[in-house]
Amino acid sequence: MKKHLSSRISKNIFAPQILSIEDFIANIAGISTTSSIDLLLLLFKAYKKTRLKRHDDFNSFLKWGQTLIQDFNEIDRYLIPADDILNYLSAIKDLSHWSLKSEKTELVQNYLQLWNQLEFLYNTFTASLLEKNKGYQGLVYKTAVANLETYSEDHQTNSLIFVGFNALNTAESRIIQHLLHQPQNHIYWDIDAHFLNDKIHDAGLFIRGYQQEWPYYDKNEILGVHNSFLDPKKISITGVPKSISQAKYVGNLLNTIGNDSQNQLKNTALVLADETLLNPILKAIPSNIEEANITMGLSLNKTVLYSFFMSFLELNISKTERGWFYTDVLEFLSNPYTYSITQSEEFVFLKSLSVDIKKNNWIYLNTPIISKYSPSGHAVNTIFPEKIPSPSQWIDNCLDLIQHLKSYFQTSDNALELEYLYRFYALFNQLHVHLEDVDFITNLKSLKSFFKQLASAETLDFIGEPLSGLQIMGMLESRNLDFETVILTSVNEGILPSGKSNNSFIPFDVKREYGLPTYKEKDAIYTYHFYRLIQRAKHIHIIYNTEPDVLEGGEKSRLISQLLTDEAIASYISHNIASPEVKIAPYSPVEVIKTLLQKEIKTLAQTGFSPTSLTNYIRNPIDFYKRNILKINDTDEVEESIAANTFGTIVHDSLEQLYSPFLDQFLTPEKLSEAILLVPNIVQQNFKKLLPGADLKKGRFLLVFNVVIKYLKNFIELEKSSLTKHQIRILELEKKYEVELHFSGLGFPVKLKGTLDRVDEIDGVTRIVDYKTGRVDPKNVKVLNWEELITDYDKSKAFQLLCYSLLFTKEKNTVDLLAGIYSFKNLGQGFLSFTSDGTSISSETLRTFQTFLEKLVLEICNPSIPFTEKEI
Repeated sequence: MKKHLSSRISKNIFAPQILSIEDFIANIAGISTTSSIDLLLLLFKAYKKTRLKRHDDFNSFLKWGQTLIQDFNEIDRYLIPADDILNYLSAIKDLSHWSLKSEKTELVQNYLQLWNQLEFLYNTFTASLLEKNKGYQGLVYKTAVANLETYSEDHQTNSLIFVGFNALNTAESRIIQHLLHQPQNHIYWDIDAHFLNDKIHDAGLFIRGYQQEWPYYDKNEILGVHNSFLDPKKISITGVPKSISQAKYVGNLLNTIGNDSQNQLKNTALVLADETLLNPILKAIPSNIEEANITMGLSLNKTVLYSFFMSFLELNISKTERGWFYTDVLEFLSNPYTYSITQSEEFVFLKSLSVDIKKNNWIYLNTPIISKYSPSGHAVNTIFPEKIPSPSQWIDNCLDLIQHLKSYFQTSDNALELEYLYRFYALFNQLHVHLEDVDFITNLKSLKSFFKQLASAETLDFIGEPLSGLQIMGMLESRNLDFETVILTSVNEGILPSGKSNNSFIPFDVKREYGLPTYKEKDAIYTYHFYRLIQRAKHIHIIYNTEPDVLEGGEKSRLISQLLTDEAIASYISHNIASPEVKIAPYSPVEVIKTLLQKEIKTLAQTGFSPTSLTNYIRNPIDFYKRNILKINDTDEVEESIAANTFGTIVHDSLEQLYSPFLDQFLTPEKLSEAILLVPNIVQQNFKKLLPGADLKKGRFLLVFNVVIKYLKNFIELEKSSLTKHQIRILELEKKYEVELHFSGLGFPVKLKGTLDRVDEIDGVTRIVDYKTGRVDPKNVKVLNWEELITDYDKSKAFQLLCYSLLFTKEKNTVDLLAGIYSFKNLGQGFLSFTSDGTSISSETLRTFQTFLEKLVLEICNPSIPFTEKEI
């Protein structure tokens, strides 16, 4: 406004006083608006004075208190007698409660109590505000209407010009109409005749109403009407899939506009109907755009720093007698700001903590574990206080962390991060002030709700040059501004217009009866803003999401459909869908050429192939390449339950301990009965060794612990029953074997290595036993087609048994043995022996196996055969 005034005036003058409608009405009322947080605290104090049998605590109150304030605000803005509508609302609730009995139950009475107390609550709340010369917007407006006569008498000589309004509430309408009776006062509307003269177009809904209903227009012309919308313009409507694609598409558009002319950018507005797009949009702005001005605030609860403090708060809230649950700790440690504070010497211990949690499988971290990391104690007490801190102590800890973060970002000269920190520093100090004033925020849970409310209400305001460069703004910030080029994103139902919302206790029919705005009026406001934004623009780009979901709005907006059906501008519009070109290529497996891997393959062959590594190759050569050549293993994770490999290790280690006393001895039922008694203690020892953080007294680990005990006892009982028919002597347990093999065509020996779970002698026949905690069927250890042995992973169990048999016979120079598996998932099937032509493994069997083993190893080592991915 000031810029345009200066361009029209030829001499130096003082600029006129320019006020927002809120400030103007506050001057009339003589009271000022207060923050939403102050309003909530005062309403809660008033609520505590109501004559209810039982009051909600502050945490529960926050869930409905804000909605009640909004309803009070609407009632006062539309000058509705509060006692009238609130008593009406109470009567409706009395009629509509769910109890069918004539006499109300205690539950129903408690439910209706609050509704019966609404008028008392309203009067107590507003009285406490007026005592402080404060108010919410509606109360300020209501007070201004009461003071209107006095104000107009005192300001009869002043000239007032009202500019750029659309949807007025009853209080604003009455104030403006009253002041328009003085001849020096005027009002100008920004409305196109195309909408004003159309009796059903929502863009002119409110202004048509004023033209017809205000007595002022019986004698005066309506000012500000123009004819711009039908002027020639280019309107491009583009559907783009998903939000990030919209940001990328906008980046391409801006790149084109910037390349055409930097001057054109100075008159370009990028309007975000969905303000959460701000971050991806900022990253998508091309480098050739030198200046951009952001005319919108970023809510503090949308920042990463907010998530840092929330995860810190959750960490403190979730502490139990057992300590801190590992997921809360890892979430806090994974936040980028946690990494930043670890640059401080005090907090460097946090770097190794996440590794140690996974390494030691700590499900809960208690104070003795944490205290080992920092003997000094201060840093540990800040992050992991021994007792759950009070709200005030937690805020002090946050302020301490902010100081460390400030030191870190000052050294890196990161202005934006320092601004984030300053806003949260101010927010925590604001929280401190409020805590001193109230006595009902006594624990971290109630503080959490309050902190969330405060963070959602506060914004980080960007500061720029509003008269140059690309302008980035929200829908409401675009009011009364005109641009030659407009780019409008997220024009979808549920976003623009925002659709129906039920953020009120007042039913729809009551709102209609009392003249309160409903979603119909809300939609008309968005319609006006949409059309006002594009009416004078020459180049308009409207972008919507073609892939809607619950979180990102619905189908394309009705405003787009309305534009497309407007015959007067149909020739100006082009409509298309932007989508990336997707070429459907046939599946081609990943291939890794071995040319540069010969040294690694040779090293592996000479170090030793294990049966597991060879079956990895049979299953998928690419997995073999990653695990055995590149040595890429699975990342460590904390096991809340238990991983299959850990379960197997516990079973194997326990069996080794149980059977070790029987080495070189014949098993007897008495010995096995003694072993059964030892099972619980041995299993417990192995759990502690492999999963030191596991609590075996409750939860999932208790179940798994009992499953392992059951498995082992069942197995030993099976062994006892077999002793009635057989003699069994234990020869070896968990014995490692290595043999060197020489294959023709390879210029180096190949080593085969493996660990045999158990070697025993049954009725004088040597037997190799492999334990499997998973399910194994007899078909898995039976070989009919030898080619399948090195091509079909289903035969991996048979392949492993043959490897173990080859290792044993090469070492012991013996033949004719048995090899098989005990499967703990189906112990009822007993010992599952390897079978081919017969049940025993002969020298002929092993010669045949060695032929196919050679074929497999030669394939692995052959540089001309790439590692090729198999579909699993």
